Amino acid sequence: MKTSEQKNFARKTASMFRALGQPARLRILVAIGQAEACVCHLEAVLGMRQAYISQHLMALRDSGLVATRREGKYIFYRLQDPDLLDLIKNAAKTAGVGSVDLASVGGKKDCGCPSCSTHEVETLALSGGQSD
Repeated sequence: MKTSEQKNFARKTASMFRALGQPARLRILVAIGQAEACVCHLEAVLGMRQAYISQHLMALRDSGLVATRREGKYIFYRLQDPDLLDLIKNAAKTAGVGSVDLASVGGKKDCGCPSCSTHEVETLALSGGQSD
């Protein structure tokens, strides 16, 4: 690898890790790694305020880690690269973290978005990649 390629590799990789360096962002990424979600879903699943979630989603979008899709007035967020979920899981494993329950919200969030009006918000687990 040439010196310029090494510098580019290090710069881009460090930038990605900086974006991942907030616990709230990791929780958001794991949640949308299961399936795309709107902010109202993330509020219900993660127990965070809308403004706080939106602030972190903007940083994740600016860093290129999150992609969006608009459906009417709702914006749905998903991982730009699904392999990012594997990276997060491997980092957790390396850090000695086993199965972590991210949320225990069962039931429906009645926000009126297309997803909330037809599906229940489910518990998401870091290790299994499946909703219960």
